[in-house]
Amino acid sequence: MTTKSTSSIRSQWTGMVAVDDTALAVTDSGGPGIPVVYLNGQFATQGYWRRVIADLGTDWRHITYDERARGRKSGRSTDYSFEAAVRDVDAVLAARGVDRALVVGWSYGAVVAAHWAARNPDRTLGAVLVDGAFPYDWLDDAMEQRIRKLFRRMGWFTPLLRPTGLTPRMSADQQADSNIELGRLSRERELAAVLDNLTVPTRYVIASGTSFGSRGDEQERIRAGLDGVFERNPNIRLGAKVASNHGAILRKDFPAIAEAVRDVAADSRTNSHD
Repeated sequence: MTTKSTSSIRSQWTGMVAVDDTALAVTDSGGPGIPVVYLNGQFATQGYWRRVIADLGTDWRHITYDERARGRKSGRSTDYSFEAAVRDVDAVLAARGVDRALVVGWSYGAVVAAHWAARNPDRTLGAVLVDGAFPYDWLDDAMEQRIRKLFRRMGWFTPLLRPTGLTPRMSADQQADSNIELGRLSRERELAAVLDNLTVPTRYVIASGTSFGSRGDEQERIRAGLDGVFERNPNIRLGAKVASNHGAILRKDFPAIAEAVRDVAADSRTNSHD
């Protein structure tokens, strides 16, 4: 099995990748290592991965990008759907000449990674899902209203932070719609079917405690939805459960994420020789 891009000798590159009606800000470390593409949280940026990337070092080819209307440079779009997010993975990899990659996703990005890996088993070396992609029916009418109210409340100050790249250039309704769509995609019958179809080495790194907007033990109940997944699919395992919460996991527990990437890559090599 070849684990390198056909263009793996490329040097470091930063620029814009055109896709649909917009363009995405992309960074590619280049080099001959295994390509790893990092998929961000719903409204996060590629900078969140810097500690994981530093821990892994220069033996890997790191590809990061900001999703539509996120960060400082990625353009606005008329389509912020989940399917657009999955298509953007293809667009970025194609633009950088990468045929096969290991996908690492956090939160919303974990769901994108799971879907992309399930749809592209021959192009996926493995997946690391960081505190996301939990099959659980957490969205109901009351939660939908709670989400819309939360984003409208934040609407007065988020535009002030947009020049820094810390908040997306999306309206409160667009952000709420994206979050609600995620809830529908995360329903047990929907997401469990995707995870059950994963045929590549996959590791979860799970946080503890709460996430933004959650209450009480909601997040821990959602994480428990993985129990059945681990039982049904031997390709999917728990890499680690760490002490930090959802929002701090990339900052405080990056060594566990980097170790899961190494573990998946080693597993992928072993399977290729079976």
